[in-house]
Amino acid sequence: MRHFDADAAHRLLDYRGLVEGLRDMYKRGVDVTERKVLHQKLPDGSQNDWLILPAWQFGRHQGIKLVSVFPGNDKKGLASILGLYVLFDGETGAPILTIDGAALTLRKTVCNSALAVDFCARKDASKLLVMGAGNLAPHVVAAHASVRPITEARIWNRTPEKAVALAARLSRPGLAVSAAPDLEAAVHWADIVTGVTMTKAPLLKGAWLKPGQHLDLIGAFRPDMREADDAAVKRSRLFIDARFSVLDECGDISQPLEAGLIKEADITDLFQLSRGERPGRQSDDEITLFKSGGGGHEDLATAQYLLSKV
Repeated sequence: MRHFDADAAHRLLDYRGLVEGLRDMYKRGVDVTERKVLHQKLPDGSQNDWLILPAWQFGRHQGIKLVSVFPGNDKKGLASILGLYVLFDGETGAPILTIDGAALTLRKTVCNSALAVDFCARKDASKLLVMGAGNLAPHVVAAHASVRPITEARIWNRTPEKAVALAARLSRPGLAVSAAPDLEAAVHWADIVTGVTMTKAPLLKGAWLKPGQHLDLIGAFRPDMREADDAAVKRSRLFIDARFSVLDECGDISQPLEAGLIKEADITDLFQLSRGERPGRQSDDEITLFKSGGGGHEDLATAQYLLSKV
């Protein structure tokens, strides 16, 4: 059984190829998937999470991801997301390979959102705003640039120095990256707004939005977290990756649903988009919002794509 460390996983999991691997998963579907999240409340009010994410395509593969999300790790010089993925043969049940869980999670998360960008963002979208400067941020820029002609990106962060440092690292010929000191002004500027934060109070205001934008909410994965306010949700056509991982789990959707501000029938998922059952963007003026909840099916698709490369 082979193990692929973080360097190997990042090398093999190219963004555009993985977007297509995920599209194939959504077309085929998954037979069984579960999600279990265990929580540790800390004295300072913060929280550590342990995610257990199995998925199974009968006769093909099954796999499981074990991931720790410890937000305080940055103070210890460690990544906030650490874990392991194990892929099994679907016919024999034998383990095939293991993959660094953090690298797999980074790649699948941004490529899953890039798939939504491919369905929902304007074809000419070239200006990307990323809210947050953590580990996901550089991968967001690369993944979205694989499906849209991104020529400018701006990074906003509560700690401005982190945004400045990341922008300097990401800038290259053909892609101008800068720090955004003012979030409202940066939202007005952007074609695509991506959130990769762990905020509980919404950062993105519906009053700031303009026609034609795509909102891509990756962070804030618990029911008590939100990256966008009610006005942003109500102004947008709504998309999610999977109903089983978003409707009850992610505050950006679960809270407006519970309040009766939106209806589940108005939400389209990536299974429906990938199978052509419902449309993505329908005009250059509409505002679209995608909320990512993750799920074991995405991890399984990512491991399958890596297997296809070796």
